[in-house]
Amino acid sequence: MNGETRLLAPLVPTRGYFPDFLTPPEGLLGLDNALGALRETPPARVHTELSRLSHAHPIPSWIRAMGDGDARQIGRLAGTLQRYHDAAVAPYWPRLQARIAADRAARGRALLDGGADQLLATLPPMLRWRAPILEADYPVDRDLHLDGRGLLLLPSYFCRRTPVTFHNPDLTPVLVYPVEHPVPRAVPPLPPEHSLGRLVGRTRSEILRGIGVGCTTSELARRVDVSLASASQHATVLRDAGLLVTLRQGNAVLHTLTPLGTALLRGGVPAEAACERSKCG
Repeated sequence: MNGETRLLAPLVPTRGYFPDFLTPPEGLLGLDNALGALRETPPARVHTELSRLSHAHPIPSWIRAMGDGDARQIGRLAGTLQRYHDAAVAPYWPRLQARIAADRAARGRALLDGGADQLLATLPPMLRWRAPILEADYPVDRDLHLDGRGLLLLPSYFCRRTPVTFHNPDLTPVLVYPVEHPVPRAVPPLPPEHSLGRLVGRTRSEILRGIGVGCTTSELARRVDVSLASASQHATVLRDAGLLVTLRQGNAVLHTLTPLGTALLRGGVPAEAACERSKCG
């Protein structure tokens, strides 16, 4: 992976500008669609966006060639991104997906409870909703006007400290913001095999089923007909076993299932296979 990292570092610096064409909207449909769109980026756009890269460090010859219209180099870039993803992202995807799903559930709950105002007010603290303006701790002083367009909010596991948006204001307005990361515990959690060994009995099975698409501890207690303390205790065991994620939302917490928890409820059948069996969409 070190080779891929060295190749990609000049394109995606730790701070500052990186080209918009590296994050095509087709990425919402999966990596294959994103890489396909990357390969089809018009050469003029590649040239324009690469010319904005900082020259504080030398630009490798293959990136200069890509900016000059060498189609082989953009194919090389796509292959490098694929290999980097396979090594650095794919092995950890279930964990990343669980954190992102938890954040989406929290935003969805805020939207249902209080509309767009409450959704925007519950975003991470580096974003502040002061209607009609959403302020952000952005690396540079910049205004982005929606002009009647919607704003696509994208939670990101890798985005830290400051949000990210496209450099080109004519592109679809997108705001990438950090998901909440759990605070490290003072006391190490129990080993997974110990936690899973405690995961027995009807009540915890009902707890898993009761979570559904996400619920608070109070709602969970009502759904399963147990005390609030009991629901909280069972949720802790399930969280230690990697079967649910807990995200704080104001004075409450929101529990959502991880992919492992969902698979357990389906008897170990992955979501895609379960969908195929039921002939869903």
